[in-house]
Amino acid sequence: MRHQRTALAAATAVAAAALMSPALTATATAQPTAGTSRLAAAPLALSAAARTTLIQKAQADAAGTARQIGLGAKEKLVVKDVVKDADGAVHTRYERTYAGLPVLGGDLVVHTAKSGATEGVTRASKAKLSLVSLKPRIAASAAQKQALGLAKAAGSAKTTADQAPRKVIWAGSGKPVLAYETVVGGLQDDGTPNQLHVVTDAATGKKLFEYQGIETGVGSTQYSGKVDLTTTQSGSSYTLTDASRGGHKTYNLDHGTSGTGTLFSQSSDTWGDGTVGNAGTAAADAAYGAQETWDFYKTAFGRSGIKNDGVGAYSRVHYGNSYVNAFWDDSCFCMTYGDGSGNKDPLTALDVAGHEMSHGVTANTAGLEYSGESGGLNEATSDIMGTGVEFFAKNSTDVGDYLIGEKININGDGKPLRYMDKPSKDGNSADYWSSGVGDLDVHYSSGVANHFFYLLSEGSGAKTINGVNYDSPTKDGSKVTGIGRDKALQIWYKALTTYFTSTTKYADARKGTLSAASDLYGASSEEYKAVAAAWSAVSVS
Repeated sequence: MRHQRTALAAATAVAAAALMSPALTATATAQPTAGTSRLAAAPLALSAAARTTLIQKAQADAAGTARQIGLGAKEKLVVKDVVKDADGAVHTRYERTYAGLPVLGGDLVVHTAKSGATEGVTRASKAKLSLVSLKPRIAASAAQKQALGLAKAAGSAKTTADQAPRKVIWAGSGKPVLAYETVVGGLQDDGTPNQLHVVTDAATGKKLFEYQGIETGVGSTQYSGKVDLTTTQSGSSYTLTDASRGGHKTYNLDHGTSGTGTLFSQSSDTWGDGTVGNAGTAAADAAYGAQETWDFYKTAFGRSGIKNDGVGAYSRVHYGNSYVNAFWDDSCFCMTYGDGSGNKDPLTALDVAGHEMSHGVTANTAGLEYSGESGGLNEATSDIMGTGVEFFAKNSTDVGDYLIGEKININGDGKPLRYMDKPSKDGNSADYWSSGVGDLDVHYSSGVANHFFYLLSEGSGAKTINGVNYDSPTKDGSKVTGIGRDKALQIWYKALTTYFTSTTKYADARKGTLSAASDLYGASSEEYKAVAAAWSAVSVS
């Protein structure tokens, strides 16, 4: 699955994601997730109005906050998100500008106590910006030419620059410098929309960084059996519009690759027949996945939609012809599914839906760069939350498991796409951290965090869960005792929304999840100790 994430700049927000590696209304009742309520440091479920008020107040105070945390006169803060905990603590996520230019890798989170006192700052980069030159030595056209060449070398078709390169400050690594950011559109080699971001040093013309913006991951459904769907009646017809979940809509692209498509509408409120030959079957799966993902985030974390603003996304099914992928795109705030090889296996399974839409959550919180170790953490977050959605749904046809994409036969051999208990079983993913793990494709470097999450949830060794056999090893031969999936999810979400930034690496993720465990359960708790043990078991120290 691929997905698209936000650029780190304060201006343009683009995000998309995907599953694969390169190559009369009926409503479902949401069941509370055990052990996740009334934690003092857990996030509050804010109304859209309350969240907007917090954001406006933080933006009004941004200049004072910038001075307080030691930023220079040319630096300004732009509020991206605000999280308020049950105990009154507030975590405000900012993006940064310097002399009016977006600072890529300049994002930070300010942690404030109920009293209003600043308790700490989590920064994507600690580098000072005061000596950055604002005079480019190369032309923007040179940066654009470089970006187009990189896209073509990667196999992209119909490559074009979506817009003229823009000036930015690059602070994601090394000494901050003036740079150009170019976004290349067109299509990737497998038909996925292309949004390749290339950052070029404006003084030397050297490529500083690149990442792919499109990150690849009653209905009679194909994968989940008969399910209740929330629809909307208008006169004598029904549409796949879920007014109870932010107005989510499901559209039929009918094998097209652009536009919104046609909203599913019919005279009957029964959608699909469980077979791939009926266009409504994939639509039912997609609508079901969207509603279960919404309910999971709402019940487990008090989050109201992908942006936590009560607004629903929309889904598009039947993208392209034999397109073997699915992706989230933050620029259209939409989820898109292909029909698989031979148009026989639509990628609309429940964990795929949860995976892809969770890329949207990551884009609108930590904004983890989709490259290197942060990209692996981005991809793992979607696997972790997609797994959470699948267990939450309690669907007897698609029971919860720690396998990713087990229903969609994406490799043509009936095997899952990924395994969380021992990621290397897919032949490519990393079980443990090493110095070279950041050089892997993000769908494979994600294995380290997936393995950590499984160990934290279930522990090491052999066991059977919902009829699936697992046997999770540890690098150091240690025995890890799990704390349960619900607590593990709480810790990961807390870290994602309050301690991870765009540049978080595995060592930072350990620190962030330990901070989250301390906030939620205490620094001397068994949960805190289990987080430390699980990271050590996958060689992250």
